[in-house]
Amino acid sequence: MTKTNAGHFFEDYTIGQTFRHGPLRTVGAGERALYQALYPTRFGLSVSDPLAQFLGLPRAPLDDMIVFHKVFGATVPDISLNAVANLGYADIRWLRPVYPDDSLGAVTEVIGLKQNSNGKTGIVWVRTVGINAAGEDVLSFVRWVMVRKRDVDAPSPTTVVPDLPDHVPAAELAVPQGLDFSDYSLSEARAPHRLGDYEVGEIIDHIDGVTLEEAEHMMATRLWQNTAKVHFDVTARPEGKRLIYGGHIISLARALSFNGLEGAELMVAINAGAHANPAFAGDTVRAWSEVLDTAETKSPGIGAIRLRLVATKGGDVGALKGEGGKYLPDVLLDLDYWALMPT
Repeated sequence: MTKTNAGHFFEDYTIGQTFRHGPLRTVGAGERALYQALYPTRFGLSVSDPLAQFLGLPRAPLDDMIVFHKVFGATVPDISLNAVANLGYADIRWLRPVYPDDSLGAVTEVIGLKQNSNGKTGIVWVRTVGINAAGEDVLSFVRWVMVRKRDVDAPSPTTVVPDLPDHVPAAELAVPQGLDFSDYSLSEARAPHRLGDYEVGEIIDHIDGVTLEEAEHMMATRLWQNTAKVHFDVTARPEGKRLIYGGHIISLARALSFNGLEGAELMVAINAGAHANPAFAGDTVRAWSEVLDTAETKSPGIGAIRLRLVATKGGDVGALKGEGGKYLPDVLLDLDYWALMPT
């Protein structure tokens, strides 16, 4: 009798199937320090207790993407251990701040299935909810992943493709309780631009680039307890390379976006996201953003900015898709998200 976990394959999933991932994972301040070493993040609210307290929070919350990585990583043994690739995201909502020394768990439900035409893989759609030690929801998201079949002759399931919203309405964005940007200009955030300084359609070149390293991406992926084989085992993909975890690209691009979007303090929702092309060690990642929308919130001094964040390994700023609507080969990530910013 085998005692090892081979993970789930495509034919193992059924609509409505639920996984409770555990155990709760405690997230310490050391992980924030390591996150800031791995990614050049400088958004003030997540790195400074005095700034966070000046703006109405008890202390600096963990970076939004740390919460995402922790919850995502908890799901991997049940959802994407045998993945070919994670394909995309929708309806990601940060629901409340998470602080150092809190603990996170997750529950996932299968909401869609579709076998691919080659009969060797299929797409699995899931909705995951991240939960803190008090049992409160802190994050929810939908993602879809391409998973190998164990037996190519296994019958294909009835196709169910979930109907997902194309964006999170601005009125539904969760602003952390107590957060107040009314006196943001008196703080030491060193953010020169406010919501009114950005125009819909404006494109911002974030200029800086970071070359991907094998050691860094594997260290980060282990930190998030993401055990997907494609990130560590060179025999798991046909090109014989370790695939860079898509969340690593998101965190890197978000950190790079600080240059030009210094006041976009908190990510509160991701409307949609696609990993357009694979990334490997040696690629140099750059980023640009397009302003898609702006909105007011009911919280004092706080506005919301909707951005398209694009990570590339070259190519022209603003270039995204070619003929037929296919992503250009240099595009790594296309992410549509909301952030909170002072008005």
